Amino acid sequence: MDLDNVDAETRLLGLLKRRGPLRTSELAESQAISGEAARQQLNRLAREGLVEADTERGGLGRPSQRWRLTAIAEARFPDAHAELTVRLIDAVRSELGEAALDRLIAAHERRSRAAYLTEMAGAAGPAEKIARLAAIRTREGYMAEWDDCDGVFLLTENHCPICAAAQACQGFCRAELDLFREVLGPELEVTRTDHIAAGARRCAYRIVPAEAKP
Repeated sequence: MDLDNVDAETRLLGLLKRRGPLRTSELAESQAISGEAARQQLNRLAREGLVEADTERGGLGRPSQRWRLTAIAEARFPDAHAELTVRLIDAVRSELGEAALDRLIAAHERRSRAAYLTEMAGAAGPAEKIARLAAIRTREGYMAEWDDCDGVFLLTENHCPICAAAQACQGFCRAELDLFREVLGPELEVTRTDHIAAGARRCAYRIVPAEAKP
């Protein structure tokens, strides 16, 4: 096994997971490799059923391909024991009722809030708060990134390690949004703009200073 190829292909999969469908040229540029090297790696991944391409036509010249992950590739990313989690949710709901499930989610949120606030302590300004939040979420498997567009921040989570649980119980997503709003503080307004559980490729949050609210 060529470990260099394995590492390069793993990086390509990670890039497609974070950024979504990309052209061969974009993948080559991001990895600082030739277009031919990128095509070879992508063709190997396609043979393994990990990526697939859509052909884009338009303008003059050769049609381009935009590559994306397959369901097989998505399954390689952490799922936090999805099947067991869903079974436990169903068991709590059926045996103890919806109110008991809500209490469990609230207890989880309280523990997360305490841990997040500890890590947020001493953060100087919105950018550092969001950077720390992104770091926490990445450690938890969410592949989080953030960007500052002239004071309008975007926090993105390219993977959801509890997706199955979130789809089985929307309370997890509601609690997550409440958690972000609390740990970032009242001076920032957090709005979810993309949602994996609703069919989006990623979860995304728009974060702006509260005084900028219309």
